[in-house]
Amino acid sequence: MELTGEYLIPAPREAVWAALNDADVLRRALPGVETLDQVSDTEFTATVSVKVGPVKARFTGRVELGDLDPPNGYTISGEGQGGVAGFARGKAQVSLEEEDGQTRLRYSADAQVGGKLAQVGSRLIAGTARRMADAFFSAFAAEVVAQAGEAPPAEAGEAPAEAPRGIPAAIWVGGLIILALVLLWLVT
Repeated sequence: MELTGEYLIPAPREAVWAALNDADVLRRALPGVETLDQVSDTEFTATVSVKVGPVKARFTGRVELGDLDPPNGYTISGEGQGGVAGFARGKAQVSLEEEDGQTRLRYSADAQVGGKLAQVGSRLIAGTARRMADAFFSAFAAEVVAQAGEAPPAEAGEAPAEAPRGIPAAIWVGGLIILALVLLWLVT
């Protein structure tokens, strides 16, 4: 499953880059995250609870960052296990572009989901993923703006220029693990 999306975050690219690599910021912004630990400069582990239709599960997994190009982007790859609920694994390319003092975050991902989670249907998974992505990016943008010490604009971000399709693997770390890895972040 290939996925793409983009969000406009009302903060400079360097601030967004720093927040994407800050476990505390990600922990506060990711829906359902129970634990999020930075194992090294490029690896995170997480436990996240998620409910997709009738399937409720607790996923544990890891995410690794590669192809680092600060503050322009990186590649996120990872996998997570949710017991009988299934698994998620994937890889995403994330890029950050400066745009009038704000940052446009774009992602392109390839993800796989298996087990009971895959059986609930792609529309239900996509709807849940979209809601989680919007919740993550809204909370993430608010965190970035607060850390940058800037007054937030009237809206704490912009609706996706392109709505996420499928399971947004770039919903960083925990979200990536659960929804098919990034925010993803990333969370995704």
